Parts: sequence; structure tokens; C-alpha cells
Amino acid sequence: MKIDWAAIGSVFGVSLVATVGLVVLFTLGVTGLSRREKAAAQGNSAALAVTGAYVCFAACAAAVAYGIYLIVAKA
Repeated sequence: MKIDWAAIGSVFGVSLVATVGLVVLFTLGVTGLSRREKAAAQGNSAALAVTGAYVCFAACAAAVAYGIYLIVAKA
């Protein structure tokens, strides 16, 4: 039995980048929603922050859905 270490390293690298990317996107979404809270407390509008937050959450959901698709399609 021969272990392909390059393939294992590649899978590790891709999964690490995907995980960090999803965490960053989700964090940006939460930050956008918190800016909405601050703007509402000050009486201002934060439509851009809310739109950005929704875009970040949609990108997270799309990435998760694509990952589930890859798992199901290859099974």
C-alpha cells in the first residue's frame, strides 16, 4: 500500500482555505448586521451594511450547498 502524500496535502490545503474563507464570510455578515444595530441606535440608515451582510450569508449558504452537492454527486 502506497500513501499519496501530495494528494493528502492538497486535500488538507483546500479544506483549510475553504474553512477559513467560510469563517471570514460569516464574520463579515455578522459585522454587517452589528453595524445595522449601531446605525439604528443612532437613527441612521445602514442599508449597505445589511445588503453586504445578506450577500455574505448567501455566499456561505452557496458554498455549503456546493460542498453537499459534491459529496452527494460523488457517492
